[in-house]
Amino acid sequence: MTMKQGKSVGIDVQALLDADDDYLRSMVSAIVEATLEAEMTAVVGAEKGERTSGRLGYRSGYYTRSLITRVGTLELRVPQDRDGRFSTRLFERYQRSEKALVAALAEMYVQGVSTRKVKAITEELCGHSFSASAISEINKKLDGELAAFAGRRLVEPYPYLILDARYERVREAGVIEHQAVLVAIGVDLEGRRNVLGVDLANRESHSSWKTFLLGLRDRGLAGVEFVVSDDHAGLKAAIREVLPAAAWQRCYVHFLRNALDYVPRKVDDDCLQELRWFYARRELTEVRQDLARWLVKWQPKYPKLCDWVEANVEETFTYFRLPLAHHKHMKSTNMLERLNQELKRRTQVVRIFPNAASCLRLIRALAVETHENWLEATRYLNMAHLAEHKKEAMRRIEQAEAA
Repeated sequence: MTMKQGKSVGIDVQALLDADDDYLRSMVSAIVEATLEAEMTAVVGAEKGERTSGRLGYRSGYYTRSLITRVGTLELRVPQDRDGRFSTRLFERYQRSEKALVAALAEMYVQGVSTRKVKAITEELCGHSFSASAISEINKKLDGELAAFAGRRLVEPYPYLILDARYERVREAGVIEHQAVLVAIGVDLEGRRNVLGVDLANRESHSSWKTFLLGLRDRGLAGVEFVVSDDHAGLKAAIREVLPAAAWQRCYVHFLRNALDYVPRKVDDDCLQELRWFYARRELTEVRQDLARWLVKWQPKYPKLCDWVEANVEETFTYFRLPLAHHKHMKSTNMLERLNQELKRRTQVVRIFPNAASCLRLIRALAVETHENWLEATRYLNMAHLAEHKKEAMRRIEQAEAA
C-alpha cells in the first residue's frame, strides 16, 4: 500500500498471515493505521523523523481508539500532533452504518425480543454488551446527522430520477409488519449519482409515493426530465401528479419479470429470450420491426402473453428518447441495485427491527455512505451527451417547421 507525501507505507501481508490466526483483523488494522499515518504526514508536511524546511507541525505521540468493524473491534494507534490540528473523517463515515446496525441489534436485546445469537453478534461487534442509556446516546448522535441529510436542500437540477421500493419487517406494538422503504436516486448535471431521499411508509401506495415525491419537491427537487420505476399503479399516478413534465420509463427488468405471469411455469422455447433481446437493440425502428415479427411468431402458442406485451411494451421503450450512451443505465432501475444489495445484506442480520426508527436509522446511514462514495467516484454518466442530444432534437424540429 503506497501513500502520498514521500515515502511509501509498506504492509507485509504475508507476515500478518503467518503471525496471527486472526489475520483479517490484523490486516485491516495495519491498513487503517497506515492510512492514518499518511494523513498525519500530509498535515505536518513531513514523514516521521524527517528533517525538512517545509514542515508545518510536529507529531506528539499516539492515543488508542477502538473502531467497530465487520471483522471485529480494531484497537488502533491514532497519531496526534502538538497543535491538535490533525483530524480524520475515516472513523465517522465508516461508523455511521456500523453504529446503526449495532444499535438496532442491541435495542432488540435490551427490549427482550432478541435471541442468544443477537447477543453474541452485538458483543462480537463491540466487545461488550449494551445498556439502554448507551443505546440512547448512540442513537441521539446518529439521528441528528441523518436528519440533516434527509432534510438537506436539493439545490441542483436532477434530469434523471430513479424510484424504487423494498420491504423490511418491523415490530410495531408487538405486531410484526412489513414496511415499505421508498428510495429516490438522482443524476445531476455532472453525471453523478445522488441519494435524494430514503423514507419508510406503512405500504407502497399512491398516497405514500405522492407524499414522498412532494417532500423531495419541497426540498428543491427540480429539472427532472426522465423518471424510471416499476409499474406500480400508485407510483405511476404520483409521478404524473408531482412531475407532470417528466417522461416515464417502465423498468424493462421488471417488465420481463412480469411476463412470466403470462406463460406456463416451465417455458422450453426461446420466446422470453427473444423478448429480452429487444433491449439490446440500438434503434427504436429496429425494435418495432423485431416486435412485429415476434408477435406473429408467438401469438398462436402464447396468445395471452402476446396480447399483454403488445398493450404494454411501449412503456419500456421511453429510453430511446435519450442519447445512445445513456440507454444501458436508464432503461431499468438497476442503478439502485448496489444500494439495495447493501441494504439487504445489512438488514438481514437484524431480520426483524425492534421499531420503525431503528429500521430507518440503519437504512439512512447506509444511504449516506453510498451517497458520499458516489460523489467521490468518477462520474456515472457523461451529461454532455444529453445536452448534445437535446440540441440535435431542437435542430430537427426547426428544420421540420421551416420545411
